[in-house]
Amino acid sequence: MPENQNIEYKSSWWDEYLKWICGFANAQGGKLYIGVSDDGQVCGVQNAKRLMEDVPNKIRESLGMLVDVNLLSADSKEYIEISVPASSEPVNYRGEYHYRSGSTKQLLQGPALTHFLLDRTRTKWDAMPVDGVEFKDLDKESFDIFRREAKKSGRMTAQDLAMTNEELLDNLNLTENGKLTRAAVLLFHRKPERWFGGAYVKIGFFGDGPDLQYQDEIYGSLFIQADRVVELIYLKYFKARISYDGLIRVERYPIPKDAMREAVFNALMHSNYDSGVQIQIRIHEDLVLISNDCVFPANWTAETLMQRHRSEQYNPKIANAFFRAGYVEAWGRGIENMCKLCADYGVKTEYTVHPCDVMLEFRIPQLDASDKWPEKVTERVTEKVTENQAIIIREMEKNPFITAIGLAKILGISLRKTKENIKKLQQKGLIRRIGPDKGGHWQITKN
Repeated sequence: MPENQNIEYKSSWWDEYLKWICGFANAQGGKLYIGVSDDGQVCGVQNAKRLMEDVPNKIRESLGMLVDVNLLSADSKEYIEISVPASSEPVNYRGEYHYRSGSTKQLLQGPALTHFLLDRTRTKWDAMPVDGVEFKDLDKESFDIFRREAKKSGRMTAQDLAMTNEELLDNLNLTENGKLTRAAVLLFHRKPERWFGGAYVKIGFFGDGPDLQYQDEIYGSLFIQADRVVELIYLKYFKARISYDGLIRVERYPIPKDAMREAVFNALMHSNYDSGVQIQIRIHEDLVLISNDCVFPANWTAETLMQRHRSEQYNPKIANAFFRAGYVEAWGRGIENMCKLCADYGVKTEYTVHPCDVMLEFRIPQLDASDKWPEKVTERVTEKVTENQAIIIREMEKNPFITAIGLAKILGISLRKTKENIKKLQQKGLIRRIGPDKGGHWQITKN
């Protein structure tokens, strides 16, 4: 039998092989054979009886565990079988954590070691407290977005939503011994990238070629990102296919919006923010790719994702907050529903799962000869407004209390240019200000 995930052959014993035993214990368990060559042929071992006494003692003293050590023979040659059970607790050898993966032994370091220890101690990554950040540092707009969406979803009571921000965080289990957790910082801090370098979304448009044509980076809390990313894609990156039902003009975007929301929210919710790699959305004429670093449960595959599966979150506190906001379902059916929605729409979906990341691919069907794309993404309003002005209208529809500064950040232009666009929209009678500059709000007219 060749070496594999659970079997390792060694022709003789060296104390260094305690690392292999450590690796088996930290993985799925396995057997180490002493006196067997790499090709699985028994070559025998000298001093077998002495090793039968020494090896169990060395394993107990170095690794703190008990294993079965058996003396076997074949063709009048003695060899030793060391049967290592999988350990529910992390096992180290002289402070190092080894792990058996395939037929090789790996030394766990950095993020991989962090995830391993969190998993074995049954501690979730997003539940860990963060030093150097306080309740007063959190973002009001993020709380406003959460309350708005949670009220709309009906998954929190009016009494819950009337709590102070600090009480609300405690109610959502986002604090630990009086400190904010990683989940709280990601969900409600204006600049979570200070702690987690990849906590933002990068969107790039590539058209029908390999070269990047333009891009955006969306920063802010996860609730701000969730509130803006999908809208920006449909306003700036997607073109609506135009058709007519009699005299009624019908717009059809490349991907169903609910499917895109599910995909983006899943990426935000399940990303491995410890990796420092941002969520990336690549948009082509016939293809959209969404990728994010993540940590999958053991033995999950792309097929697991595409079918009905048990809901198991790497970031359960973030997932719970997204559920309360009505962004996702709780029973692991969101991806299945997304795939069905796309299939009914004529869009093919496919997941590619790697050890440390996942990529979702949307294949957009080609246009029929009778269809046409508009000249601009914002075709439905181009007769009256520019693209930036269309985004301003959309943001004001979502949040009537949004400020010019907030709009400037979304648009990625100066405050002066933003105010000029707002003034032009007012002059065209498309928007109007209700109340004073401070405390007032925007109203979209029906013109």
